[in-house]
Amino acid sequence: MASAITTLAADAPTLSSANTGFMLICSALVMLMTPGLAFFYGGMVRVKSSLNMLMMSFISLGIVTILWVLYGFSLAFGADSGSLIGWTSDYVGLSGIGITELWDGYTIPVYVFAVFQLMFAIITPALISGALADRVKFSAWALFITLWVTVVYFPVAHWVWGAGGWLFELGVIDFAGGTAVHINAGAAALGVILVIGKRVGFKKDPMRPHSLPLVMLGAGLLWFGWFGFNAGSWLGNDDGVGAVMFVNTQVATAAAMLAWLGYEKLRHGSFTTLGAASGAVAGLVAITPSGGSCSPLGAIAIGVIAGVVCAMAVGLKYKFGYDDSLDVIGVHLVGGVIGSLLVGLFATGGVQSDAAGLFYGGGLEQLGKQAVGVFAVLAYSLVASAVLAFLLDKTIGMRVTEDDEVSGIDQVEHAETAYDFSGAGGGSSSRSTAGPAPVAAASKKVDA
Repeated sequence: MASAITTLAADAPTLSSANTGFMLICSALVMLMTPGLAFFYGGMVRVKSSLNMLMMSFISLGIVTILWVLYGFSLAFGADSGSLIGWTSDYVGLSGIGITELWDGYTIPVYVFAVFQLMFAIITPALISGALADRVKFSAWALFITLWVTVVYFPVAHWVWGAGGWLFELGVIDFAGGTAVHINAGAAALGVILVIGKRVGFKKDPMRPHSLPLVMLGAGLLWFGWFGFNAGSWLGNDDGVGAVMFVNTQVATAAAMLAWLGYEKLRHGSFTTLGAASGAVAGLVAITPSGGSCSPLGAIAIGVIAGVVCAMAVGLKYKFGYDDSLDVIGVHLVGGVIGSLLVGLFATGGVQSDAAGLFYGGGLEQLGKQAVGVFAVLAYSLVASAVLAFLLDKTIGMRVTEDDEVSGIDQVEHAETAYDFSGAGGGSSSRSTAGPAPVAAASKKVDA
């Protein structure tokens, strides 16, 4: 008996300073993705909406952090209740956790796991905001985030990643958030825009990005932070799986960017910076659920498929008439579905788990499990998000007035503008002789 106890004690995990430091760095990288998303979205809208777009991402850093500490971590990763939700009272307020208490068989503290997952919870509702550009009251958006993470994100995170969650127990593979983050956010975006309707001038007025350099900066920050998002999701660096995920993240993103640009050149005749940025994000989305189960060659295939299909999907809003302002549905929902389903084809059975896809002799079993996960999360998020948006719209109102939307949501909601054109040119004499023409030209270029 004594020898058995000694063996068990020797096998028990102990705190690893290397893994703890690695995960803290990954957490910081994931946090950086939310400001990166703000720049990415902020550059894609017109001048009069750019500050509002930045704020719709930044406010998530505040709201979700507080909710996560109060009850979100407990709901998402507490002890399972009926395979649908978690709850552990010690996690409420993060007050009952020892500073060296390890997370569930891993070599990192509970606090480190909690803060890493917090960053996922923050960026997920921020992703939704891109579909709602130009037309949503900031106060209504803040309340929507509060309700949505409580009713949708925390339960879905438990389904997918929580011990005992029904999709986790089914064997659905989602390495870092294809279902819980991207399909969840994309379906929510669709649900909300079906309730609140289109922007004034949709399909009539030009609504071009006002700053493509900001878009590229945001895409670069997202790409950089995504290494923490993906590689960190293995919660350690002891067995090489995180390294495979890191490589596959880079490979799939590069392939998707090239594929999007190739499609764009054939379809529209140009290689655009917006296409490069969007293609990179599509590849990042698609490899998120699948990169821990495939080889680098599989990652190339996943990236190429995602780049082409997402490039095609962004045009569906014009065909079907839904106003997805910044292509959240075309990139995040479609890319998440692609990446999640392709696990069932490209999983090698030799990286994160022994589950093999169809192309590696595993048959259709894993593909079927992936499909259940995809459509369960899609349906729940779509319906729940539409209901929340409907209730808010009928009570406090979700949209600004038409006049406010036309004049500019930045000034109305934030009493600020992103750029001070009146200060260009210096003194009064220069403004009277040379000021109006460049200002007018600038306003045409940015499509204010």
